Amino acid sequence: MTKVYVVRHGETDWNRHGRLQGATDIPLNTSGIAQATACRNYFHDNKAVAIFTSPLKRASDTAAIINEPFQLPITQLSAFQERAFGQAEGMTYEERSKVYPRKNYPGQESFSHFIARLKEGLRIIEQQYPNDAVILVAHGAVIHNLFQIVENDDLFPQNARLSNGGISTMYTKDSKWWLGKYNETHHLMV
Repeated sequence: MTKVYVVRHGETDWNRHGRLQGATDIPLNTSGIAQATACRNYFHDNKAVAIFTSPLKRASDTAAIINEPFQLPITQLSAFQERAFGQAEGMTYEERSKVYPRKNYPGQESFSHFIARLKEGLRIIEQQYPNDAVILVAHGAVIHNLFQIVENDDLFPQNARLSNGGISTMYTKDSKWWLGKYNETHHLMV
């Protein structure tokens, strides 16, 4: 059984101001660094053997902070980079709604390509770690759509908000991916 602890990266200034980040490489802010540090504490009790991360700075920096006491191998996988939202990146929800009411953002990555690369990323993790627990640091849209890929996605409400620094779990059973816990935040309440 492969188990994946799915961590949403720490907060950025664009998160704080409600701006769509997508593939724009925005760094963690002070709160995001504190959230990543709190995530580290979670993994003292929940052991993993490796870390996978999106190459975007907000995710890879979160992964590096989590990994400081553990020194696990870290692999950056572009398969888990946030979906590119083209010209809508940097806009707030209100701005996007006015300019692109149908969410047809120019330059946006196709949904089919996005899902295909997420499935490929999961295949890589399962192939490399078929009997281990690993950490995956990724992004909101990535995590939401990973949960749509799993067998029991009905446990995950469509409109659920994923917290920065929230941790969810996925695992394999009978050659399928399943959702365990989602958006645990107790470690952030320190």
